Amino acid sequence: MKKIVLTLAPLAFAFALATAVQAETPAPMAGKPEEVGLSSMQLKRIEAATKQNIDDGLMPGAVMLVARRGKVAWVSVQGKLAPGSDEAMKFDSIFRIYSMTKPMVSLVLMQLVEEGRLQVTDPVSKYLPEIGKMKVGTEATVEGRTSLHLADPERQMTAQDLMRHTAGLTYGNRGTSLVHKAYVDAKVGDRTATNEEMVQRLSGTPLLFTPGARWEYSVSVDVQGRLIEVLTGKKLGEALAERVFQPLGMVDTSFLVPTGKLARAAQPGQKPNGPPMTPRFKVDDGARYESGGGGLLSTTDDYLRFTMALANNGSFQGKRLLGRKTLEFMTADHTGTRPGRPPGFGFGLGFEVRTAQGDSALPGSVGEYGWSGAAGTTFWVDPKEQLVGLYMVQASEGDTRFLRGQFRTMVQAALVD
Repeated sequence: MKKIVLTLAPLAFAFALATAVQAETPAPMAGKPEEVGLSSMQLKRIEAATKQNIDDGLMPGAVMLVARRGKVAWVSVQGKLAPGSDEAMKFDSIFRIYSMTKPMVSLVLMQLVEEGRLQVTDPVSKYLPEIGKMKVGTEATVEGRTSLHLADPERQMTAQDLMRHTAGLTYGNRGTSLVHKAYVDAKVGDRTATNEEMVQRLSGTPLLFTPGARWEYSVSVDVQGRLIEVLTGKKLGEALAERVFQPLGMVDTSFLVPTGKLARAAQPGQKPNGPPMTPRFKVDDGARYESGGGGLLSTTDDYLRFTMALANNGSFQGKRLLGRKTLEFMTADHTGTRPGRPPGFGFGLGFEVRTAQGDSALPGSVGEYGWSGAAGTTFWVDPKEQLVGLYMVQASEGDTRFLRGQFRTMVQAALVD
């Protein structure tokens, strides 16, 4: 599959892109990666590795971008839009970003904290009373029969618990316990339900543990989405558009792809001779569910605008989304010694946060933060290195960890100054 190279006529596009990603003052695109301390040779290795991944069928195509010191240093667009397609991947291709939705939703909730509409210590039940009725489910086996024992949690779930994934919630596909089965039976996260209906279904299931006890990746950001609806009186998509998308000029980010843009939607494919591909939602299925935990679709340019606002202490092109101290609070580690996190990483309010350099299997800087999506997309912001990385693909779930890890490791190796 042939790589699309940004040269000659597309060079004008590159400089237009540079203007689009300026922070507070214009920042031209780096003429060479070396101008911002990156190795062109190493970036070419990333392109070669990506081409091999495409040839091996791990994904049809990719869009990759690295920005440093306020400048777009490198963009690479490779492969096809979909398996078996003649349509080349393009910079404006639209991707299911899944859990990269989460940081934007948490940011909006923290905007509401800044406005005094809630505190992070507030119990969720103050705004969503049904959540306060949930009990902790503990399995007990008597005479060979396993059942759930339900008990009151030791404390209430807070807004902070929702944002840092210590709420006692989970995903139905993250285990085989009776609690996980209850999620599946209740169809928590079904795309035919509204956010209000999702919370109603969830409230009828048990908690996996007492809130605050440990870290567990969960539907908590979907609950945040409903909380935003209650606090603003608007649908989640409307609140996100008003508070994030429109101020940043994110014109292609939404919960459904409109008819006029369907031809730009990237599609995943099954790896040759591999297991069946993890199902991906249809981008135009008309679903009512605006999942704060994983429902958005976006482009590289749109998500870059969001990450540049983060890298610029909460503002982009004069549009401030969040105060500097609020963002510092969000990107600090809020999980501490709680079990559940991998070595070297904690979790903030909407972001994974690196807490140690040597404990992790990935190179990087203490204090960098970001998150990934189930179809392979990933982003991170490294304040120490003034670095932003974006990786946009649509892959099978079994390959996404390898692909993201390879990209991040190879980008880190490009830092030479």
